[in-house]
Amino acid sequence: MQLKAVLTTLLFTLATSAGAALQVGDPAPDFTGMDTRGASQTLSDYRGKTVILEWTNHDCPYVRKHYNSGNMQQQQQDATGQGAVWLSIISSAPGKQGHVTAAEADALTAQRNAAPSAVILDESGDIGRLYGAKTTPHMYIIDAEGDLVYMGGIDSISSSNPADIGKAVQYVPEALARMSKGEPIESSVTRPYGCSVKY
Repeated sequence: MQLKAVLTTLLFTLATSAGAALQVGDPAPDFTGMDTRGASQTLSDYRGKTVILEWTNHDCPYVRKHYNSGNMQQQQQDATGQGAVWLSIISSAPGKQGHVTAAEADALTAQRNAAPSAVILDESGDIGRLYGAKTTPHMYIIDAEGDLVYMGGIDSISSSNPADIGKAVQYVPEALARMSKGEPIESSVTRPYGCSVKY
């Protein structure tokens, strides 16, 4: 089973590299997007801080798995509590699954007790395409120097069953823990799973 996971990750890495996609260790592409409060969010403004990007779609069962269980909220709280910036990004186009207005997005954040630093509305899909975001959720971590240090899945079990969360490796908390100790991130590229981003 471990060999299968390693091969899957290797094939994903080769596929994304071949497509001239982002690579861990490269500078994270800068972007500016409007958040639900009408404020401009520019990645480079957070230089000096760790930034987590989370692609989300509230109608996706894989996203619901992590929000209904409280897993995503806990990760958001833990990360921001350590001084990181957590940006949730909605790249669903108007008329597509998961598209919301700013007011609807804020209502969802409140209803779910979510704790992102900001929610960015990427209706054009420009930010999502810039990062090659394929699924919801799809996670990225950018270090204080502005380099991409993790990209991939939220955890190691690609299911929509909340019962699997406790058995899975939670990649983002694991990566943040290693970063805090100055250790290399072992699983810096993993296979994202979930619903396709509805560009």
